[in-house]
Amino acid sequence: MARIDRFEDIEGWKLARRVSNRVYDVSSDGQFSKDFALVNQVRRASVSIMSNIAEGFERDGNKEFLQFLSIAKGSCGEVRSQLYIASDRGYIDEGTFNEISGILIETSKTLSGLMRYLRQSDEKGRKFK
Repeated sequence: MARIDRFEDIEGWKLARRVSNRVYDVSSDGQFSKDFALVNQVRRASVSIMSNIAEGFERDGNKEFLQFLSIAKGSCGEVRSQLYIASDRGYIDEGTFNEISGILIETSKTLSGLMRYLRQSDEKGRKFK
């Protein structure tokens, strides 16, 4: 795997950023925007994905990074679950649900691959150099 010097270069972070922007887009309109509790929760969970990737990376240790990637992966599931509620309530259509859910699944798979790589790596992280 190529060396990553900035969290902005991590594919999972880029995907998470896409998710957050789409969540903000769809939760800003119509009835969805009026469900303040769900809007707040789904936005916070989507931002949590990219934030945990960034925070874990910046800690410069692979064990800590793995822990934060695990939290980010969990937040992928949380957002998907909340999108089911948004879909069930008629706040988003099936196409929008499938689009965002697909990006979340891709994000989760990407994070899983990075986690697998880190677990198998002999490298401990930048702070141990």
